[in-house]
Amino acid sequence: MSLEIAPRPRLLAIPGKADFGGRFRPLLASSALFAALFGFVVLRYEFSSPTQLFLNLLIDNAHLVVLAVGMTFVILTGGIDLSVGSVVALSTVILAKTLQVGWPTPVAVTVVLVVGPALGLVMGLIIEYFEVQPFIVTLAGMFLARGLCYLVSVETLPIDDPVLRVFGLHYLYVWADKFIRPTVIVMLMVVAVAVYVLHQTRFGRTVYAVGGNRQSAMLMGLAAGRARVSVYVVSGLCASVAGLLLSVQKLSGYSLNGIGLELDAIAAVVIGGVLLSGGVGMVLGSVIGVLILGTIQTLVTAESLDSYWTRIVTGVLLLLFVLVQRALSRDAR
Repeated sequence: MSLEIAPRPRLLAIPGKADFGGRFRPLLASSALFAALFGFVVLRYEFSSPTQLFLNLLIDNAHLVVLAVGMTFVILTGGIDLSVGSVVALSTVILAKTLQVGWPTPVAVTVVLVVGPALGLVMGLIIEYFEVQPFIVTLAGMFLARGLCYLVSVETLPIDDPVLRVFGLHYLYVWADKFIRPTVIVMLMVVAVAVYVLHQTRFGRTVYAVGGNRQSAMLMGLAAGRARVSVYVVSGLCASVAGLLLSVQKLSGYSLNGIGLELDAIAAVVIGGVLLSGGVGMVLGSVIGVLILGTIQTLVTAESLDSYWTRIVTGVLLLLFVLVQRALSRDAR
């Protein structure tokens, strides 16, 4: 009689503790692409200050970075949030309208910061406890938020608040003649908090675990349902903050703001290396994805091409990164 040695059982991987190569490979690939694109733009058009060009990318895309951060949380759980562009528009309209009728600035800002998370909470609860697909629920949220925009106002509402005007127009000189705007400081704070939460807290580990394998996460004693609801609250909060940043950048609120912005956020997250099926990716990758999109826009503008070329190049890059993700997933199996 022959004896067979049973194979050793595979240990469950701890979320966020993957090997260096597998964990950072998407981020390194996105960073290399950004460096190549940015270097090409600088060399081709001989910008006098590459540093200020980079800072301008942060200034122009601060609201999109914040939006992509919130989308990262959702996609890491294997979900999607199509409502964020409309929430951005709703935030700009609410802020402008409340200021117009005489509300104090802190109160108006607080209301904006409540609306996004509240909508996210409702959508998250429906997704989790009624087991409806996130695509359908957030699509309904997108229509709801956009409809509320038109209910508040169909016209452009100017923002004349002196505090917000200073916040939106003031320059902060980093060194010599290199400058940023206060919106960049807010964006960097949001990114820093998101990095800490995802990589240093139990909630962050739960988010990764839910995206990797929800059943395993529940067996490990993690609050999978609570995390799945919470990521939509986080996404709604980030959308509200992004709306505030866009409001002070444009100094107006308009119901047609943010059309297609949710797709830009999703594209940035995917190009940044976050896996659409969940469980893999980093916030910094999403930031790099936004910078790649901003560099493409700069290239298209410098070449005096029509704006639709930005969409074409973004679509090609998005498709390539999805195919690369698919190939890497097969190799992992």
